[in-house]
Amino acid sequence: MRERPAYNVAAMTCTMLGRCWLAVLLWAAIFAAAQEPARPRAREMGVRIGVLPPGTLNAITDVPGVLVGQATVIRGDNIRTGVTAILPHGGNLFREKVPGAVFIGNAFGKLAGSTQVNELGEIETPILLTCTLCVPRAADALIDYMLAMPGNEDVRSVNPLVGETNDGYLSDIRLRPISRDDVFVAIQRARGGPVEEGSVGAGTGTVAFGFKGGIGTASRKLPQSLGGYTVGVLVQSNFGGVLTIAGAPVGKELGRYYLRNETSMDKPRSGGGPNEASRREDANGSCMIIVATDAPLDARNLKRLGARAIMGLARTGSSASNGSGDFVIAFSTATALRIAPEHAADARQVTLLGNEAMSPLFEATIEATEEAIINSLFKATPVTGNGHTVEALPLDKTREILRAHRLVE
Repeated sequence: MRERPAYNVAAMTCTMLGRCWLAVLLWAAIFAAAQEPARPRAREMGVRIGVLPPGTLNAITDVPGVLVGQATVIRGDNIRTGVTAILPHGGNLFREKVPGAVFIGNAFGKLAGSTQVNELGEIETPILLTCTLCVPRAADALIDYMLAMPGNEDVRSVNPLVGETNDGYLSDIRLRPISRDDVFVAIQRARGGPVEEGSVGAGTGTVAFGFKGGIGTASRKLPQSLGGYTVGVLVQSNFGGVLTIAGAPVGKELGRYYLRNETSMDKPRSGGGPNEASRREDANGSCMIIVATDAPLDARNLKRLGARAIMGLARTGSSASNGSGDFVIAFSTATALRIAPEHAADARQVTLLGNEAMSPLFEATIEATEEAIINSLFKATPVTGNGHTVEALPLDKTREILRAHRLVE
């Protein structure tokens, strides 16, 4: 007769209770997170940047036809990354290319597809944002997506446009975790309407000004007397400097800014290497900026628009460091300017805005870029990954600073 195994009832009870308590704590954390009020955007806190009014959504999707989709990739304790897709329109972009240009603020980056865009002045695929070492895989998946589109059966050359920032602090970037499915999901989720901001999509693992960065967006609408055009901006913020919000030195007053240890009277006494805080305050990083407009602009003036986006980046306190890849991709959604391959050799007659009409659009771009970056910080939530934790911008303290500078009530 086989003996029945002996059970340590006390040990089993402790193990079961431990698992139960772990489950309870996990569900409590999830419930608490669900109950936390959503972090406000800058304008919802009362911050007013610039003089022009925003569009209805204060987002890049205020520009007619523009769609945004995102895939957030979180795996285990070491992957915090994703893909953000921006579509100038919902059709076949290879068959209906849009005027586009790339402006480079600092070229420490791996922006795929930029040379052809600047040579031809055309964008022929969705624009993807992802992590630095994920660019080749994302570009390959984007080629798959374009070749599979109905009408592209005979296409033998596609220029995938993929930008990046380095999220290696919070995510194990060496694993190059973005897959073909992630890219397809981001594109297929592309919609008009409100855009999710903060620690999502390509902004899941980014850091800005020592705080959690991410995806941010904003827009500006010109008055009818100036054409009534809309400019929308979306950013992937992952850079450093001295955070400035509507002119207020927020980063300095919070005590977290680039070169703090080198310039502060209260220098750290440790003689060791840089600590976690100083690493987060490093000015290196990158910022991808996407500018969309319905104004009828050619590639030359779109590139000029892109140059003004860098001015908006500067207003937020960016140090534009040696290791910061600051790129702007600008495009026009004006339907009359779309370019069909079968008519590429034909003479065209189009209506374009002249140079003298650009100044209001420049102002709109500067303002929308500045606010999009601030929104990326306001909406971002804390993220732990790859052995590090990055906290979100403390909004209560930020509000106090802005109130002291009479920028909010």
